[in-house]
Amino acid sequence: MAYKDYYDVLGVSRGASDADIKSAYRKLAKQYHPDKNQGDEKAADKFKEIGEAYAVLNDPEKRKVYDQFGHTGQVPPGYDTGGFQGGDFGGFDGSQFSDFFQDLFGRAAQGGAGRRGGVSTNFGGMPGAGGAGFPGGGQVNLEDLLGGLGGAGQSRRFVQNVEGELQVTLAEAFHGSDEVINVDGKRLSLRVPAGTRDGARLRLAGQGPGGGDVLLTIRVLEDASFELEGDDLTTVVDVPAPVAALGGDVKVRTLAGTTGNLSIPAGSSGGRKMRLRGQGWPRKGGGHGDLYVRLNLTVPKTLSDKEKELYRQLRDLQP
Repeated sequence: MAYKDYYDVLGVSRGASDADIKSAYRKLAKQYHPDKNQGDEKAADKFKEIGEAYAVLNDPEKRKVYDQFGHTGQVPPGYDTGGFQGGDFGGFDGSQFSDFFQDLFGRAAQGGAGRRGGVSTNFGGMPGAGGAGFPGGGQVNLEDLLGGLGGAGQSRRFVQNVEGELQVTLAEAFHGSDEVINVDGKRLSLRVPAGTRDGARLRLAGQGPGGGDVLLTIRVLEDASFELEGDDLTTVVDVPAPVAALGGDVKVRTLAGTTGNLSIPAGSSGGRKMRLRGQGWPRKGGGHGDLYVRLNLTVPKTLSDKEKELYRQLRDLQP
């Protein structure tokens, strides 16, 4: 199974800096955001793909492992696999190991049953891989998965607990969402509670292989329109220069999905922050944080003859 070149997905070079990767993600996420492409399934799939790529390349450990194996899908010649040979995998030869690795990595990138992240029997703690889990993958111990690696014919130990990551959008974390994941070929349903934070852990008790638990770490993707800090959200709204100068109302969309008017005081400058109380992130004790709106002054790219004349008059009035 061939899997994706995450650098190509984000349109950056393999030597791109963290800042370049974040900038590329923000640009693409804004372009393909579901709110701007309602009903467009291709855009929705692209948005998920962008999120998958960013989740890997923005994490130093995951990026390191991906750079070692992710692009080619093959274990490099001479790579230290901890001394294990083909026979130590209970009959897998070298090519089979590469195919097996590639298949598992590919399923992780696809997110189990079509979901971002998902849970599958991925490798975490592979010898020589620095112990890092693969993108969206379960942190299943390789020794547990393959039965101790003691040679062909040795009794196998069944994996009891499975760990993985589940990616959700900021809006899904805000509202809560119903998810379906695939664990060892079994479809499991779960609810991500409203107000879930990045790094939160969910446990599906007794639903893993052999009656073990499924442990999920929630990863909240960055949003192109909103930034979360503590209980507060920040968004940017464009304000035409005449409105900033004279005052007036502009439309503001909240993460809750509502749209309202924000009254802009006369003489407002670009970068000014205004607060909408109670429109931020859900708080554990009830209520919400605040939404801060940063003003971005805009000027028209094209002007009619009348508008040009009026702008000339304004310019000439300047001291």
